[in-house]
Amino acid sequence: MQSRWFEFGGDTIVRADKYIRLASDLQSRIGWIFSKVPLTATNWEIEFEFKIHGKGNLHGDGMALWITKQRATGGPIFGSVDKFEGLGIFFDTYKNNRPGVTFPYVMAMVGDGQTSYDKNTDGKDQELAGCSARGIRGAAIPTKARLTYFQDQSLKLELRYKAEDEWTLCFETGAVAIPSVAYLGFSAETGELSDNFDIISVETKNMYTTVASSETKVDASSSGKNKGRPKARRAGRGWGWFFVKIVLVVIAIGGGYVGWTMYKTSKRHSRFD
Repeated sequence: MQSRWFEFGGDTIVRADKYIRLASDLQSRIGWIFSKVPLTATNWEIEFEFKIHGKGNLHGDGMALWITKQRATGGPIFGSVDKFEGLGIFFDTYKNNRPGVTFPYVMAMVGDGQTSYDKNTDGKDQELAGCSARGIRGAAIPTKARLTYFQDQSLKLELRYKAEDEWTLCFETGAVAIPSVAYLGFSAETGELSDNFDIISVETKNMYTTVASSETKVDASSSGKNKGRPKARRAGRGWGWFFVKIVLVVIAIGGGYVGWTMYKTSKRHSRFD
């Protein structure tokens, strides 16, 4: 399955009627999916639905969201490359050596292209901000994350895994430097322990809602999932590819902002060495 707007690799599985599975509940798997087109908006929001689940009581390793210069290369950091340049948000489900911290743990790291993520300490010294998220794996409700970025101002991550109408603030920081040209991607990795790491949907939005703002979204069922969220005015032209039941949409927004959306419209089912 090919597209001019995105590509996936490693052990990623695309199930058109269900999910994009970055890594399966098997040992030593890595997978990734990245946009081919850079995200260049200065202020944006990314909201995605995901599912971490599997058999047994022991599980790992984790998954990541990336906004980086590097793209589409598998590696040892949650399925993607080390010494990256840009932003990584890590959903770490296996505790290596971090006393006093409850796992799963979600953290942000800003990479400078030279600094390695230390998996032996679960990235303690590389952490920009983070939070424990017990219950995010195998949650009883559809789990979501919402990352909001304002250039030279703030970076905020919210999680939804306790109740469908409850968003929990994971962290909010001051200004964070992100490359002016960076690619949006997701990856996951399993080691001796494993889990399924699924991406169900991704929605991106330009946060300038009063001037040339936009929202990219697919909701063929008109279910009103995002009621109560401010809707931005759409600008630009969209292209779509239908994978039977999943849609990936890329929209160019005033001057080159490109978002991409994967959405599931059918009924929902259902670290490191």
